[in-house]
Amino acid sequence: MTLDTHDTIVAIASAPGGALRGILRLSGPEVADVLLRSFESGSQLETIKRPRVVSGSLRLPAPSVERLPGDLYFWPTASSYTRQPAAEFHTIGSPPLLQMALRTLCDQGARLARPGEFTLRAFLAGRLDLTQAEAVLGVIDAESSRQLDTALTQLAGGLSSCLNEVRDQLLNLCADLEAGLDFVEDDITFVSQTEMAERLQNAAAVLELLKRQMSTRHVEQALPQAVLVGAPNAGKSSLLNALAGEEAAIVSEISGTTRDYVTRTVDLGGLLCEITDTAGVEHNTQQGPRQSAQSMTQQQQDQARLIIRCLDGALSIPPQMTATAEHELNITTKSDLSTWTKKVTTPLIATSATTGEGIDELRAAMRSFFAEDVGSGNEVLATTATRCGNSLQAVLTSLRNAERINQSQAGEELLAAELRLALHQIGEIVGAIYTDDILDRIFSRFCIGK
Repeated sequence: MTLDTHDTIVAIASAPGGALRGILRLSGPEVADVLLRSFESGSQLETIKRPRVVSGSLRLPAPSVERLPGDLYFWPTASSYTRQPAAEFHTIGSPPLLQMALRTLCDQGARLARPGEFTLRAFLAGRLDLTQAEAVLGVIDAESSRQLDTALTQLAGGLSSCLNEVRDQLLNLCADLEAGLDFVEDDITFVSQTEMAERLQNAAAVLELLKRQMSTRHVEQALPQAVLVGAPNAGKSSLLNALAGEEAAIVSEISGTTRDYVTRTVDLGGLLCEITDTAGVEHNTQQGPRQSAQSMTQQQQDQARLIIRCLDGALSIPPQMTATAEHELNITTKSDLSTWTKKVTTPLIATSATTGEGIDELRAAMRSFFAEDVGSGNEVLATTATRCGNSLQAVLTSLRNAERINQSQAGEELLAAELRLALHQIGEIVGAIYTDDILDRIFSRFCIGK
C-alpha cells in the first residue's frame, strides 16, 4: 500500500443506492483548489479559515443538470479527521448524480480514493491507532447491536487505552533500567530487583487478562444465541415455532422426534437473536442416533449465551426444578394444560404455544438478558483478536523471560533486550510500529469512501 498522502482524494462516502442524502468526501492539500474550480456559493472559500458549512452548488458536465445543489462542510485546516484540508458535499442521494459529481471533482484535480484511504490517513496523522482503525471497519460491518456496541467501545479506545498504559509503564521501566546501565560505574540504582519484579508482574497480569478476553470474548457470531433444553416431548419445538412465527421445527406427540437441532432467527423487539431447538435430554442412552443427539444438545448448550430450560407443564407432578444460573432461564410449557404452574413460588415464566400465553413475557425476558449482556466492555472485534493474538503472546513470552532474567540476575543487558522486544510487539498491535504489509492487510478490507 502506497503511503503517499500528498495528493487529494475523493470518494462517495454514503451507502450505495438511492437515498434522501448522498455524501462525497475529499481530503488532501489541494481540496480548496479543487472546490474553487467546481463549487459555487455566495461565500469565498479562499477566505474561510475555520471549519464552516457553506450552501451552494456543484457544476456538472451535463446539459440536463448543470448545477447540483447541496451543503459543503469545509475544514480548511488540519482540524479535520485526516488532519488535512477536507470537505464533505451533502446533496441529493441519487446514484447517477453522485457519479457525475464524483467525475467532476476528479476532473478538477482530485484522485479517486482507494478502500480505507481516509481512515488510513487518519491513522498516519495520529488521529487513531490500528485497533481503532479496525473498529471503524467493525462499525461499518456490524450486523447486530452487540457487534456495533463492541466496535464503538473499541473505537473509543477501550482496547488501546489498556495497551498504551502497559506500553508507557514498560517504556518507563526500560528507561530506568538503561539509565542504570549508563551509570554502572557510579553504582547508581534506578530500579531495584524487587521493584523490577513487581512492575513486570503487574504488566504481565494485565496482558494475561487481555489475552483471555481476546480468546474467549471476541465477537465471532453476528447474533446472540439462546438454546431450548428439556426432557423429550416437553414442548420445545412448539415453543420455537411460536417464537419464530413459523413451522420451523417438527412437532409430534412421539417422544424423541427431534434428533438434530433446528435454529431460527427471532426478532425480540428490534434485537435479533438465534434460538436453537435441541433433542430432549435423556440419560443412560446407548451408542447410536440418540447418543449423537445428546452430544449435539450438549454442544449447543456450551455455545449458547442463554439456556432456556423448558419444564413440561402438562405433567401431573411438577418436575424437579434446579436453581437458575445467571445465563439460564426456567420456563414451563403447555401452561394451558397445567394444574400446578400457578402455585409454584420459584420464579419462572409459564408459556403455552397453543394459546400464546407467556410468549411475549418470554421475549421480553430474553431481550432484557441480551441487552444487559451486550455492553460488558470485555469484548474485542474478532479481526483484532486474530491479528493481535500472536503479538500479545510474544509480549507475554518476553515479559516472562525478563522475570526469569531478573530473578537469576543474569544481566541487565539481557533484561533490557527482552523489554525492548515486548515494546516492539505492543507497538505493532497499536500501530506505533507498522509495515506496509500490515497496513495493507487491515485497510484493504475497507470500502471506498471510509
